[in-house]
Amino acid sequence: MGTPPFAAVCLQALLDDGRDVAAVVSQPDRPSGRGRRMHRSAVAQLADSHDIEVLQPERAGDPAFVERLEAIAPDLAVVVAYGRILPNRVLELPRLGCINAHASLLPLLRGAAPIQHAILQGHERTGVTIMQISQRMDAGDMLRTGELEITDEDDTASLAEKLAELSARLLLQTLDDVGAGQLRPVRQDESLVTYAAPITAEHARINWSDTAETCERRVRAVRPRPGAFTFDGATRLKVLQSRVCVDAPAEASAPSDSGTAFAIDGDALLVSCGQGVLAIDTIQPEGRRPMSGADYQRGSGLELPRELDGRTDGAPDR
Repeated sequence: MGTPPFAAVCLQALLDDGRDVAAVVSQPDRPSGRGRRMHRSAVAQLADSHDIEVLQPERAGDPAFVERLEAIAPDLAVVVAYGRILPNRVLELPRLGCINAHASLLPLLRGAAPIQHAILQGHERTGVTIMQISQRMDAGDMLRTGELEITDEDDTASLAEKLAELSARLLLQTLDDVGAGQLRPVRQDESLVTYAAPITAEHARINWSDTAETCERRVRAVRPRPGAFTFDGATRLKVLQSRVCVDAPAEASAPSDSGTAFAIDGDALLVSCGQGVLAIDTIQPEGRRPMSGADYQRGSGLELPRELDGRTDGAPDR
């Protein structure tokens, strides 16, 4: 049971390992792109290529869907980023229960966006927890965990790729434990629980009063989607690549007012933060192509220094 490419990596691992995948459950086809054409999920497409039955209920509790699951009579349900809450009737249907691969070291970062929040919060390490699914969100007993380092270059896309591969390996090991009757569930420590809320425009909008390190992490945490942004007057700017500036040009001193674009350094536009300076290497004005921060400044016709928008009022992401 899964939907995005992250889950497709795990399904491919099950197939490559010769596991008997009786059926795949994924979210319904959705319109996307400029033409709003209907697209199947990554998991559904992979299942199609292997002639595996695909079930796509609008609701996980739909009676016809549950009836079909009962007819399939699965031994075990493997759930990876399915995107739906499973009702008790579905959780209790597989003979050996339901297990889930969650992209954090539980009980840290329960919820919808653990990868983004691990970067945003400056965690040095993250990982995957294989757990038994319970009615409470990501609160089930843990079966197996694996860790990896978050590098200074990781964004959500690169970290998700690493975590998907780790999830696949841990799932196969956990299935071996199931087959051997060697599961050893461990309860989560509720005193250590933190949550990873869904990513919104508030998370993507740069707050220049933050430190330069925090602003830089925000850019990576919401890349590639929805993308960090700010405003230059009425122009909405998506910040694609940035870094903490350690050595600003000698002739340019950072102003005390956070959010002030004050100098060009090579191809980068330098912006003062609450503490430190952020170098914007690649920027994309709305409706235009990506360009260097320096090229944007040269083409804007505006003088330096000038203030960029630093509000955090949750302007809609477009």
